[in-house]
Amino acid sequence: MSGFELGVVADDFTGASDAASFMVQGGLDTVLFSGVPESGWENIHGARAVVIALKTRTVERERAVEESMEAFRWLRKAGARHLYFKYCSTFDSTPEGNIGPVADAVMEELGIPYTLLCPSLPVNGRTVRDGALYVNGLPLHESHMRNHPLTPMWDCRINELMRGQSRYPCVTVDGNGRITGLTSGVPETNALCPAGGETGMDAGPGAIAGINAKLEELAARRGHLYAVPDYETDGQGQGIARAFGHLPFLTGGSGLAGALSLVFADREEKTGKSTRESRRDGTPGRAILMAGSCSAMTRRQVQVYLANGCLGVRLVPEEIVAGAQTVDTVWEQIRAARSAPLVYSSAAPEDVLRSQQLGRARVAQAIEGLFAGLAVRAVDSGWTRVISAGGETSGAVTRALGCVGYRIGESVAPGVPVMTPLDRPELRLILKSGNFGAEDFFERALRLTEGGERDNG
Repeated sequence: MSGFELGVVADDFTGASDAASFMVQGGLDTVLFSGVPESGWENIHGARAVVIALKTRTVERERAVEESMEAFRWLRKAGARHLYFKYCSTFDSTPEGNIGPVADAVMEELGIPYTLLCPSLPVNGRTVRDGALYVNGLPLHESHMRNHPLTPMWDCRINELMRGQSRYPCVTVDGNGRITGLTSGVPETNALCPAGGETGMDAGPGAIAGINAKLEELAARRGHLYAVPDYETDGQGQGIARAFGHLPFLTGGSGLAGALSLVFADREEKTGKSTRESRRDGTPGRAILMAGSCSAMTRRQVQVYLANGCLGVRLVPEEIVAGAQTVDTVWEQIRAARSAPLVYSSAAPEDVLRSQQLGRARVAQAIEGLFAGLAVRAVDSGWTRVISAGGETSGAVTRALGCVGYRIGESVAPGVPVMTPLDRPELRLILKSGNFGAEDFFERALRLTEGGERDNG
């Protein structure tokens, strides 16, 4: 096997498809697997990047590390030249979270002195400046993420978010290449000044080599090290990719994954190794829409779709737990719909808190189980398009459908691609994280996936 440029492990499914879409946009044909594949190595053929989607964002640390390391080892064995740990652009990780433990484990096993923490995704308003993460200009903990039902964010400083998770320190690298953040034995500021008057990540090879050398020196004093570079624009992201793309392991959101893909694809074009496969994103058949995210944008997307007079069925957690609302009862409501039906559990924060009095895990499991059952019922009944909003919802749906892997197609919104199952080429899936997409997301998704004769949508 000749190998491939980039192997990515993502901590949830929509995060994986998000990253894959930016990698395709960057120029790398990409295959996505749901979990570590037991077989299917032949499905990598022709791909220049492989993404493995896990469900490790909120599981116990030991399990997250074990499953993530299994995935990284599989990618290395399959021929990945560079590894990437993909997590959410809003970090989505409490003090008991898994970003630090997983990244620590990879650095330790591979003997890597340092890596980056780059959650930025500027196109969706996620940026990093001076080591702090912002969402549409607001500090992370003042954004919608402060009310996240599973991973509420309490700080915007990435070093503080990592403090309870990792054994190793974080430093910041500003746009001029200055390293700050360590106070024991290392100057707080001007630890590095770029050579020859050049600036930061856009500097020449000599200055970039100096940044890397200084980070290696700092890492040697602490065992391992994380660096958090300023990343507020796509241009900065490409500069980071050029400066650090040689590293065997990097971490971050979809922004850096896309920037790395641009760098790798450009390199392949220059060496004459670039190959791109044509994609067909439309398919005949009916569509089911599902929304499990309670984010502000998903709730708005639900409102906009229903305002057009389309059928919507609201899931009520209390009724699901009591057995009054089931796959059978909801299916009877939607199976004869003339337009694509939308089934949703999206609710305002106060409603979510009220329903969680039944038990957060119990409610989440019940809702995810119903969505998964509906997706299976629809596909078994010949429906060919499944469109889902929400990470947990989408993960449950893909596991229930049991598809091995996916070819990644065109995107309906930044980070939200059409996916074609390798073993079910007649199907199309679109899975998005809660706050992604415009207000008319569902309408756009239906248009992008339609093809041939249409029974609805």
